[in-house]
Amino acid sequence: MSDWIRIQSASGSEDDLGPQQLAWLGDAVWELHQRLRHCRSRRRSADLHNAVVAVVKAEAQARALALLEPQLNESERDLVRRGRNRAGKGPRRGDPAIYAKATGFETMVGWLFLQNPARLAQLLDQLDEADIDLK
Repeated sequence: MSDWIRIQSASGSEDDLGPQQLAWLGDAVWELHQRLRHCRSRRRSADLHNAVVAVVKAEAQARALALLEPQLNESERDLVRRGRNRAGKGPRRGDPAIYAKATGFETMVGWLFLQNPARLAQLLDQLDEADIDLK
């Protein structure tokens, strides 16, 4: 399902974007990946929307990060840490720790999308193959 990522080529230098911009981009990449995964099922639009929302929210992103952490290399862990440290408080009703982990995940996804799409595809494939319920 991550073939669309594999065909990307690395672009830009590492310092072009800060953690917040990378997290913003990573959130969009993660959502598109999830939409592509779910669009093959024959369900109503509202059901597809709800299924995607369930896996793109902060709690699901934090769970995805927890599943991937044992496979991350040191530079990927550093990206997660940088994103987590820049996360801020998050939504008023949300758990700041969950929001920080999700922002770290998004930062890593954004950076990998730009710098190492093959590695991003590998990590996303691991999540897809595990077929773990991120909801």
